[in-house]
Amino acid sequence: MKLPAVLYESCKGKEPVDMKENKGLKCFRFLCIAPAAILFFVFMIVPTFNVFRMSLYEKGAYSPNETFVGFKNFQTLLQDANFIRSMQNMILLVVIVTVITFAFALVFAGILSREKIKGQNFFRIVFYIPNILSVVVISGIFSAIYKPENGMLNSIIGLFRDMSDPILWKGQSLVMVSIIIAMVWQAIGYYMVMYMASMASVPESLYESAGLDGASRVTQFFQITIPLIWTNIRTTLTFFIISTINMAFLFVKAMTSGGPNGASDVALNYMYSQKDAGLFGYSMAIGVVIFLFSFALSALVNKVTEREPLEF
Repeated sequence: MKLPAVLYESCKGKEPVDMKENKGLKCFRFLCIAPAAILFFVFMIVPTFNVFRMSLYEKGAYSPNETFVGFKNFQTLLQDANFIRSMQNMILLVVIVTVITFAFALVFAGILSREKIKGQNFFRIVFYIPNILSVVVISGIFSAIYKPENGMLNSIIGLFRDMSDPILWKGQSLVMVSIIIAMVWQAIGYYMVMYMASMASVPESLYESAGLDGASRVTQFFQITIPLIWTNIRTTLTFFIISTINMAFLFVKAMTSGGPNGASDVALNYMYSQKDAGLFGYSMAIGVVIFLFSFALSALVNKVTEREPLEF
C-alpha cells in the first residue's frame, strides 16, 4: 500500500532532522560529562587502585624497587598495637563527635526556628562563623585556650579553686576530650543552619493541630519535626561521619601531632607517620583499611537509618 505523496514527503524529510538532533544532543551530553569523568578517573580511580596495589608490596622511601609480599602488611597491622590504638581513637572521635554535634545542631535549630528570640539572624551568623575558619586557626585558638599556665580555661577555673597544679588539657588523660570539644565547636553551626532550612518547610498548621491536641513543644519536636526532616538528617549524617575521619586527622595534626605518647593518634595520622618513616607499602595498607572502614560505615549508617519518607 502506497502512502500519499504529501505524507511520504513529510516523513521522508523529517526523519533525518530528528536523527541529527539526537546525535547533536548525545554529542553535547558527552562533551559535558567527559571532562569531569576524565578528571575523576585520573585523580580518583587510578590513585585508589594504586593504593590497593601498593599495599601488597614492600617499598622503601628512596628505593625504586618493589617486593611483592601479598597480605603480609595486613597481617602486621593486626599485631601493631599503635595502629589498633589509632583506630580506636578514630572510632571514638567519629561516634562521640557525631552524636554530640547532631544533638546540639538539631536542638539549636529547633529553638531558633520555632521560638521567638530576638536577634535570630545574629545567632545564625555567630554559630556559623566557626565553619568558615580553617582547622589550623581553630586549632590555634583552642591550643591557646588549653594552655596550662595562662590559658583562658585554667584562668577561669582558677577563680574558683587553687591552680598551683594546673590542669593539663592536652595531657594524656584529657587530650581526646579537648579535641572533641574543638571538633564539635567547629561543626555545629553548619549543620544547624542546614536543619533550620529544612524545618522552615514544615507547615505551621501541623504544629498548631498538635498544640490543640495537647502535645508539648518537646513532643512536637520528636513526633513532627524530626520525622519530616529525616531525609535531610540521614544524608547529612552519612556525609558528616565520613568527613569526620578526615577532620579528626586535621585537628590531631594541628593540635597534638598524635601526642602525648600517641594518646591522640588517629589512623590517618599514623598512616602518614609510617610513610614518613619510609614504609610506603605498610602505610598504603593502613590507607586500604581506612577506606574499607569508611565504606562499611557508610553502608551501615544508610541501612540503619533507612525508613519510609514522610510527605506533607
